[in-house]
This record gives sequence, structure tokens and C-alpha cells, in this order.
Amino acid sequence: MSYNGFETLKVDVDGPIATVTIRREQQLNALSSVVIAELTQIVGELEVSTDVRVVIVTGAGEKAFVAGADIAEMVEMTPIQATAFAEMGGSLGNAIETSEKPWIAAVNGFALGGGCELALACDFIHASEKATFGQPEVKLGVIPGFGGTQRLSRRVGVAKAKELCMTGDTVKAPEALRIGLVDAVWPDAELLPKVRELAMRIAANGPLAVAEVKRLIHQGQSTSLEHALALEQRSFGLLFATTDQREGMSAFLAKPKRAAQFKGQ
Repeated sequence: MSYNGFETLKVDVDGPIATVTIRREQQLNALSSVVIAELTQIVGELEVSTDVRVVIVTGAGEKAFVAGADIAEMVEMTPIQATAFAEMGGSLGNAIETSEKPWIAAVNGFALGGGCELALACDFIHASEKATFGQPEVKLGVIPGFGGTQRLSRRVGVAKAKELCMTGDTVKAPEALRIGLVDAVWPDAELLPKVRELAMRIAANGPLAVAEVKRLIHQGQSTSLEHALALEQRSFGLLFATTDQREGMSAFLAKPKRAAQFKGQ
């Protein structure tokens, strides 16, 4: 299936991997309402694909992943319009976070404000050595509106999140790795190949099982350990009703052992 007709996105599907590239290079890929709407649309379209198993999101050009939300669009917003804009960005983050597909942010430059928040909504953040992260909204007299205060604190801890959000300071990729904001840092030329390697390792596994891992870890962050463990046990049992479970275990026990051919069923 092809994914055409987007004004601000380029979507490439290669085997089980979809790569979504934000294309507003002159605006450093800033998140306008159009970009947010198109990203939300592609999340939904990829969600129902039986072929795509992992999604990579990145930015066009050499300077930015996403340099922030579109300040030129925001500057004259009323409080009601600003709230609607924040809700729009929040819905995008929630769609990525609750998607059954794993999403990997390949951060190839500036990931500031809304760009950092977009990366934070993904399951993994891999960065180029030249990447820069930050939530500088306080320098504009506002706060992160797309989930930054909440997802950042869950990534780096409360104190560090307060520091970054209250000072508006930015951090380079090595420091972002040290504080746990990113999962890996690569030389610029290796970023997308390394991210694709990770995506392929995930895509080789049972997609129903991968989706359950994502769902359970996400849900487990906001409930008691006792309840989360009960959810895990229930999901473990339910997966034994799938074709993928039978295929995976049969392939493991085959002599010689063979690679499982999962179908997401």
C-alpha cells in the first residue's frame, strides 16, 4: 500500500518498516497544525496495516528533527485556540504512545519543544551525534503543551525534568544519553541504518506479542504492581489462542530449528 497525498510528510514503506519523514525543511520541520493533523492521520493509517510492523519518524534535511511547534502560527492564538492546539498535539502523542506498532524517533538534529515532545511519545529515541534536545517554552512565556512536562519526567526523573522545563536549557546528544532522555547516539551517517537494524529485529518477532509488551508496559506505569502483573498473566494466556504462538513454538522445536513466520494472527 502506498501513502501519498500528504503536504508535509513523506512515507516510505520497505518490507515491514515504514519511515515517516516530516518535510518542512525551510521551517526546520516545525509542527504546524497541518503537520500535526497529517501525522495523526498517518498513525491511524499505519495502525491498520497488516504489513507494517515498526514505524520510524525523522525530519527532512540536516539541521532538524523538529525544531518546535510553529511559533508563527501560535503567536496570535487566543487561549481557546491555544488549548485546542495543545489538545491536537496531545492527541498525536497519545496516538503514537498507544499505537500497537512500535515507533522509533530517529533524531537527526534539533528536537526542541514540540519536537522533543514528539520524540518522547515514541517507544525509542535514537539520536545523531549532532542532535540537540530541550523544552525551551518558558523562554517564550509558556510551557510545553504536547506532553513535555509529563513524559520528560518519566524519562529523566522529576528533578531533571523540572530543571530542563524551568530553565529552557538545551542538551546535546551525549548529555541526553547520560540522563536517559535518549536510548542511543550514533554518528550522523549511521543513524538511520542503526535505527533500521533495531526496527528489523523487532519486526522479526510476533507482532501480537510485541503489541502486548508495549501495551502492558505503558499501562503498568499508571497502576499498581499487583494489577499490572495480573494484566500480564492474562495477556500471556490469551496469546496461546493465536496462530503466532503455535508458529513460534513449532519453529523453535523444529529440527533443525527454523525462523518463525509470524502473521499477526
